[in-house]
Amino acid sequence: MTTSPPTAAAAARVDAPRADVDRALAQVFDTVRANIEAFGIRYPDDTTRANRYPLRPAVPGFAEGENRGWTTSFWPGMQWIAWELTGDEAFRDAALAHAADFGRRVRGERDLDTHDLGFLYTLSCVAPWRLLGDEEARASALAAADHLMTRYLPSAGIIQAWGDLADPAQRGRTIIDSLMNMPLLTWAAEQTGDARYSDVVARHTAELRQRILRPDGSTFHTFYWDAETGEPLRGATEQGAFDDSCWARGQAWGIYGFAMNHRATGDAALLDASRTCAEYFLAHLPADDVPYWDLVYGDDADAPRDSSSGAIAVCGLFELAAVDPEGAERWRAAAERILASLIARYTPERAEDADTVLLHSVYDLPKNVGVDEGTLWGDYFYLEALARAARPEWRPVW
Repeated sequence: MTTSPPTAAAAARVDAPRADVDRALAQVFDTVRANIEAFGIRYPDDTTRANRYPLRPAVPGFAEGENRGWTTSFWPGMQWIAWELTGDEAFRDAALAHAADFGRRVRGERDLDTHDLGFLYTLSCVAPWRLLGDEEARASALAAADHLMTRYLPSAGIIQAWGDLADPAQRGRTIIDSLMNMPLLTWAAEQTGDARYSDVVARHTAELRQRILRPDGSTFHTFYWDAETGEPLRGATEQGAFDDSCWARGQAWGIYGFAMNHRATGDAALLDASRTCAEYFLAHLPADDVPYWDLVYGDDADAPRDSSSGAIAVCGLFELAAVDPEGAERWRAAAERILASLIARYTPERAEDADTVLLHSVYDLPKNVGVDEGTLWGDYFYLEALARAARPEWRPVW
């Protein structure tokens, strides 16, 4: 394990032996326990500062540490996985307290103007329903699914990403991350029998496949449609290097999101899209198999890595292996290879050395936010990746 990213020239490909995975899991559990003790029901910020999470800062209407923003559910999401794998009731009890808090958030309609309701309520509330049959959590998740449905734009067939639906600057925009928010609607369709939810998933994911996936296999971060006519307008980026470059985290969302939504919809074109995203991602990795923050950069570039993109891609490749039997061996081997590099080179030496379990991530480099830090989503997907590697029969709640 290391506290500084390696140079590409010094890196060598490694595999992830089961003993290394088990040791990594034990260290993650130690960190999660320590963070439960430190934060309680409050929430850490999106990213660390010098590898330590501060409390989520206060903003108008929200006190310090309150439940706002798009990343808070990754924290109870880790607690649910930790409870599943260990049986330690301290993890379950902490996660249940957060589920109740997410119920208050949706009932109070607090900070819900985002497509990331899928991230927020799948990990915080669908999880306790699936694992414990928690009826209150189920009701909260269904309420969140209904809020998410209000963001659907029938003219374009997409769910709007961010902001007030009346804001002309945001109207008609979606982003590749939205693929990961669709499982909340898929679950709502399963729970209610209402095909409206699944119809939106099918149309939204088809639109993204057609517009946000480029002919060369790379992806746009964001895409705009005319809100009135539904005409596709242009692709762009908010967090990548350039509009026509390939933001690494977006490409990783594409691998995972297209595979996951293929499983939900049966649309073979989405499976092809996931394979295409995976091929491009793997072809643009540096020698140590962990991407730079944008895939435009290659070996020995003077640019930061984004380990969170690597962790997301590992989960996506495991998911792709599960739905693509012909390519399963290759996708699984690639996932194991990236995971081994994350374990060996991108984690703290000891649990007590950091609040994060995955070092050297990037949130938003163009805005200089969370560069070379731990991130809540990087931590979550690293733990999910370890769980998938340690227990191939285990399934996440997505």
